[in-house]
Amino acid sequence: MPKASDIKKNSAIDYNGKTYIVRDIERSVPQGRAGGSLYRMRMYDVVSGGKIDETFKDSDMLNLADLIRKDATFSYVDGDEYVFMDSGDYTPYNLNKESIADDILFISEDTQGIQVIVVDDVPVALDMPTSVELEVTETDPSIKGGSATSRTKPALLSTGVTVSVPEHISTGDRIKVNVEERKFMGRADSK
Repeated sequence: MPKASDIKKNSAIDYNGKTYIVRDIERSVPQGRAGGSLYRMRMYDVVSGGKIDETFKDSDMLNLADLIRKDATFSYVDGDEYVFMDSGDYTPYNLNKESIADDILFISEDTQGIQVIVVDDVPVALDMPTSVELEVTETDPSIKGGSATSRTKPALLSTGVTVSVPEHISTGDRIKVNVEERKFMGRADSK
């Protein structure tokens, strides 16, 4: 049983007799309080999709739920369902658009390293790779002599997300983006 401080985003925990996926964690250290940090977790019920927010002390013990991570690739969109195909046995996993809204912004046809999180044979969430490669579809023209460390400008990427990029990046470039921080990491290796 891990402590609350050991729980990571997209972990599955058993809490109050239900299984929840942890979608967001905020750590705070209250002033004048002897002891440790507090962890506020936004969790979603894997069965009903209901959302709850709970706060735990860093020393609180939590039960991890049985979950399986399956390597998968994005296949297609069917209405409000996003379909991912198991890379091993080609099992399709349907995930509702709302449950993966933050991840959709970083998924393209060639995104590698996606894992579908399965709890009790039900796909409940995605575990995204640390970084993805996306194409810049719209940004201000690059500035001659713009260096990699100078000012930034907004760039719209092929999936609809906007990130800040250095001035030397131009429309059509492929870049690496940190998924969790939504930040530019560098140019993608050319293929």
